[in-house]
Amino acid sequence: MNGIRARLPYLADLGVDALWISPWYPSPLLDGGYDVSDYRDINPDFGTLADADALIAEAHALGLRILIDLVPNHCSWEHPWFKAALAAGQGSPERELFWFRDGVEGRPPTNWPATFGGGAWQQIDDGQWYLHMFDISQPDWNWDHPKVIEEFDSILRFWFDRGIDGFRIDVADSMAKDATLPDVPLKDGQPTSEKYVGNPFYDQPGVHTIHQRWRAIADEYAETPQGPRVFVAEAWLSPPERLAQYVRPNELQSAFNFDALRAAWEAKDLREVVDRSTHSLWAVGAPATWVLSNHDTIRHRTRYGRALADALEGAGVVPTDLELGLRRARAAALLELALPGGAYIYQGDELGLPEVEDLPEEVLDDPVWERSGHTNRGRDGCRVPIPWSGAEPPYGFGPGDGQPWLPQPADWASLTAQSQQASPGSHLNLYKAALKIRREHPDLGDGRLTWDDDSPADVLSFIRGDFRCVTNFGADPVELPPHSAVLLSSGELVDGKLPTDVTAWLAS
Repeated sequence: MNGIRARLPYLADLGVDALWISPWYPSPLLDGGYDVSDYRDINPDFGTLADADALIAEAHALGLRILIDLVPNHCSWEHPWFKAALAAGQGSPERELFWFRDGVEGRPPTNWPATFGGGAWQQIDDGQWYLHMFDISQPDWNWDHPKVIEEFDSILRFWFDRGIDGFRIDVADSMAKDATLPDVPLKDGQPTSEKYVGNPFYDQPGVHTIHQRWRAIADEYAETPQGPRVFVAEAWLSPPERLAQYVRPNELQSAFNFDALRAAWEAKDLREVVDRSTHSLWAVGAPATWVLSNHDTIRHRTRYGRALADALEGAGVVPTDLELGLRRARAAALLELALPGGAYIYQGDELGLPEVEDLPEEVLDDPVWERSGHTNRGRDGCRVPIPWSGAEPPYGFGPGDGQPWLPQPADWASLTAQSQQASPGSHLNLYKAALKIRREHPDLGDGRLTWDDDSPADVLSFIRGDFRCVTNFGADPVELPPHSAVLLSSGELVDGKLPTDVTAWLAS
């Protein structure tokens, strides 16, 4: 917690508006803190409630807002309510707060798969099974029970009253379940994990009732001096029309756009994503929200350095050209930050960090590694702590010379924030320049865009008032459209032309 406080000036200087902090609650940390044992306190490994209060106050003094993670689908098996449910026995009121069921002829109650591998039901000593849509250490809450609903009302108010500005809602499409517990269809002989329409544990109608209730609570704070409280949803849903249902006027304010993250580095694919996303969201009066990487996905510098068919493959599986990836990551940053709506920067994106694909097996911490029978290395490669300063690990991360929980590469000295701050053309300084223009230019931020349909097929060019963004996905340099000035470019122009995998911002 105090480490974050020490870096708040860095974030303010970078030019961001808010900081989203992943779960900071007490937890056994079997899934990076997404296994919560107490929703109203701070993990002592990270600090105290007093430290959190100081962080919020100091961030506000710098003009930064604070969003924290809400994990409403499941808790930790160390949560007092789940421990009480295990002790209380079959048929007890305590078990009604979770999904405890009898098996069927010695099998689990359904064939539902768990996201982290294996089945979604765990049998306990008395023969019953409990539902865990993720890890066995994360029992799912029963959102049909009024006590669960009221508990989360109280949790929201607890943190809003302490001054936080909003919540990122973990798996915001998952809380409601079809209580008839139907099986899911098979695909290639295995229960499907696809989020098809009618899936019994994803995107059920009941999630919207929950979100509408939460929006009403957030709106209670709109007239306070601090201003309105906000939500951003994590919901991996396609097509965008489904995601748009989560950001209707009486629901959440925004949702991560993962279609953009998954899109190929191709002009046609990205234009289709932008069009479908913006049109779907504008239809319900919501802004688009763009993201290139997050704590669950391979860092985009690495993705963009791979062949299109292999971009989303796991760590260490396919060849990667990190120089190509960096070039495209720079171009993608300017493309993303020029689009209408909000943009999220995952820690280290601004430094151009690659995925760490060679972590030793003995340090892998993600439950996906265990649940997959050591066939999927999981998400640890994007979660390696970022480098701040110095020539060797831990690069200024944490107090003293102690090494973090995941080892940093020995060749990251040139990627540290300190090193890049001193280099005018660095990835970090590109982000700083872009965010400064984005904040100051009257045609950026919210609003609309108009495509330049006279551009070649492998060039994306759009106009927003007196601002134009051009990205070249083709193999050859292209002429820039008429302009009065180049505001910023992700790479050097060649004889006034825009090279391959470069984005330029132009003044009309």
